[in-house]
Amino acid sequence: MGEQNPGGAKKTAKGTKVTAAKKSAAKRTTTGRSARAEAADELTASAEAVGGKGAAEESAAGKGAAGKRAAVKKAAASGQEAASGRAAGAPGVTGRAPKPESRTALVRRARRIDRELAAVYPYAHPELDFENSFQLLVATVLSAQTTDLRVNQTTPGLFAKYPTPEDLAVANPEEVEEILRPCGFFRAKTRSVIGLSKALVEEFGGEVPGRLEDLVKLPGVGRKTAFVVLGNAFGRPGITVDTHFQRLVRRWRWTEETEPDKIEAAVGALFPKSDWTMLSHHVIWHGRRICHARKPACGACPIAPLCPAFGEGETDPEKAKKLLKYEKGGFPGQRLKPPQAYLDAGGIPAPPLGAA
Repeated sequence: MGEQNPGGAKKTAKGTKVTAAKKSAAKRTTTGRSARAEAADELTASAEAVGGKGAAEESAAGKGAAGKRAAVKKAAASGQEAASGRAAGAPGVTGRAPKPESRTALVRRARRIDRELAAVYPYAHPELDFENSFQLLVATVLSAQTTDLRVNQTTPGLFAKYPTPEDLAVANPEEVEEILRPCGFFRAKTRSVIGLSKALVEEFGGEVPGRLEDLVKLPGVGRKTAFVVLGNAFGRPGITVDTHFQRLVRRWRWTEETEPDKIEAAVGALFPKSDWTMLSHHVIWHGRRICHARKPACGACPIAPLCPAFGEGETDPEKAKKLLKYEKGGFPGQRLKPPQAYLDAGGIPAPPLGAA
C-alpha cells in the first residue's frame, strides 16, 4: 500500500469546490439572464398590445439600446394609428383606423341623416320674411355677413318705401343707406340692391328671372343667393351652401371639399335633385339650432349615432340642452312673420327692430 499525499488531497478538494462554485454562479447568471429576458419580452408584448409608448420603453430597457429604440419606434407607430382611428370616428380603443366608408354606405348614411332631420324640423323654411320673388332676392343679398333676424327687422321699412324694382332702381342711395345701416356693410349693399333693381327693370321687364344663369349676372347675386331664390320662389331645386351647410357636411364627412361650388357638386351627387332645396333647409336649421360652430350640443343631437364627429361638443344631455337655440331652446326665431306650421310647433316670432 503506497503512501498518501495529504497536500495533494487538499488541493483536489479545493479544486472541486472552486469548480462547483463556478458552475453554480454560471447557472445563477444564466437563470437571471433568462428571467430578465423573459420578463422583458413579456413587458414588450404588453406594451405593444396596449400601444402605449411609455410601456414599450420600459420593456425595451432590458434588451439594450438597440432593442429599446425598436420598441419605442413600434409603440409610436401604434399610437399614431390609434390617433388616426379616433380622428376617423372609430369606435373603441383598438388603435386601428376603421375601414374607409364605401360610396354606397356614405349615400345611405347621408340620406338617413336627412330623413332624421326632416322629422326633427318638419316646419323648416327659409328664415327670411318675403312676399314675392323680388323681396326674397333683395333680402338674401342683404343677409350676407349678418343674421336673417337683422335683415327681417330691416326690410319692412325698405319695402314699405320701395315695394318694386322700379321704385328701388331710382331710389336716392343715401336714403337707402340709412335704412340698411343696421344690416352692416350698408353702402356696398345699397349699391347691390339698387344695381340689381336697375338690371331687373332694364333687362327683365321688372321681373325676377327664374334661371340660374340670369340670376348670377345681377349685382350682388352669386350661386348661393340664386339657389335660395330658385328653390323658394320658383320651386326649382338647388343647394344653398352657406356657412352652416359647409361646416356640417364636412363635420359629417359627406365631403372634404372646402370651396362652395365643389361642396355643392359633391353633396348634390348624394341626393336626388328633388331633395336639394329641403335638404339645404334641414342642414342649415340644424346648424343654427344644435350643431353650432364652436360648441355643438352633441348630447342633445338627434343624429348623434350617425355623426362621426360626435364628442366635439358637449355630450352631457342636460348641459347640451342649455346650448339649444330658437324654438329648440324656447327662444324667438328669426322671422317676424313665420309660417303657421312653425308657430304650431311652438315657434315664437322674432321681435321687430328696436323692441326690447
